Amino acid sequence: MNSFQSSQKRKPFFIAIDSDGCVFDTMEVKHKECFCPVTIRHYGLQAISKFVRESWEFVNLYSLHRGMNRFPALVKVMEQLVQRPEVQRRNVQIPALEELKNWIQSTPKLGNPALSDAAKVHTALSDTLQWSEDINHSITEMVHGVPPFPYVHDALDEACMSADMIVASSTPEDALIREWKEHGLSQYIQMIAGQEMGAKSHQLSATAADHYAPSHMLMIGDAFSDYHAACSVGACFYPILPSEEESSWKRFIEEALPKFLKNQYVGAYQEELIQELRQRLPMHPPWHTSPIEK
Repeated sequence: MNSFQSSQKRKPFFIAIDSDGCVFDTMEVKHKECFCPVTIRHYGLQAISKFVRESWEFVNLYSLHRGMNRFPALVKVMEQLVQRPEVQRRNVQIPALEELKNWIQSTPKLGNPALSDAAKVHTALSDTLQWSEDINHSITEMVHGVPPFPYVHDALDEACMSADMIVASSTPEDALIREWKEHGLSQYIQMIAGQEMGAKSHQLSATAADHYAPSHMLMIGDAFSDYHAACSVGACFYPILPSEEESSWKRFIEEALPKFLKNQYVGAYQEELIQELRQRLPMHPPWHTSPIEK
């Protein structure tokens, strides 16, 4: 389940599916109970934990940055914290993460294996690697028994009759394999691509771009990172709307999938769906325009 070759093309359509927050209701528990607490503890940010939590949840759950890889997300959160007057008044040292920023700019595969290799040369990255490994350990302990959203099984069962399907995610591959097998979803897909395979745009390019017509490719996701990945290969995009996941999957079965298979998806219909996602994921945090406390 870790490779997809042109010889594996069996059907005229291709569907890539994000996992966290799209298929599984795991975004909230992972970020609120694993990512954020580990970040506060690892970087000694207990004195500003309220603001760390606000920023972490906005970036990773409630903004257009939702679905961002963990390493750029960490940088984004720290940059937000540095700019907040409330944080500045508490005189807490916010890590600059310069080595991490340089590494993000220089590597196409933002995962622990690549970071581990880089840390052998740039020792400052060892601290970030430990943070990432601690998060993985926390997720392994905390996140299990979370089933797919209602209608997911039915949707994948229907779609697999006409489309080759893969998982395209920024989650580590071993966690994806565990979750998809645990809930009996592996039977529907040909491949699981995690963060070790690089960005979702690279995953789609490597698996589908040369084998399917653009109008026959579809990315299903709950974030604009999924939309941009779809755009990078000219694929269609179907949004699973945050907080409306069940109705989104129901609409996929009843409305979106038939349109996609009949080549009636691109145009006004798809644009309307993308606008719905845009309305739910703002660019600026709620404190961005709030009056500054005197």
